[in-house]
Amino acid sequence: MNDAEELGKLADLHARGVLSDEEFAKAKARLLGGQAASSSSSSTAPNLGAVNGLRRSRVDRWVGGVCGGIARTTGLDSWVWRLIFTVLFLAFGSGILLYVLLWIFVPEE
Repeated sequence: MNDAEELGKLADLHARGVLSDEEFAKAKARLLGGQAASSSSSSTAPNLGAVNGLRRSRVDRWVGGVCGGIARTTGLDSWVWRLIFTVLFLAFGSGILLYVLLWIFVPEE
């Protein structure tokens, strides 16, 4: 993948809110500067950016937008997350509790 495609992906992640301004600037500088992303602090930064970028979806929602937001962050389809929450609810009863907690604490995009 060339630099233009990488910059396009970074800009898309930044526009969707997955990367903060600071994370976007660091990733862009690392890409343009040719620095290796193998340091221990930068290897955990994408995971933190994904967690901090978690938002409930306004478009892909049935109830609260939780599954749509998780789907956007993880790259899986929202129906997969709905199925996971349903199985957790039916098997252990914890799916509804987890969904409600995420609905309360995850901000809307």
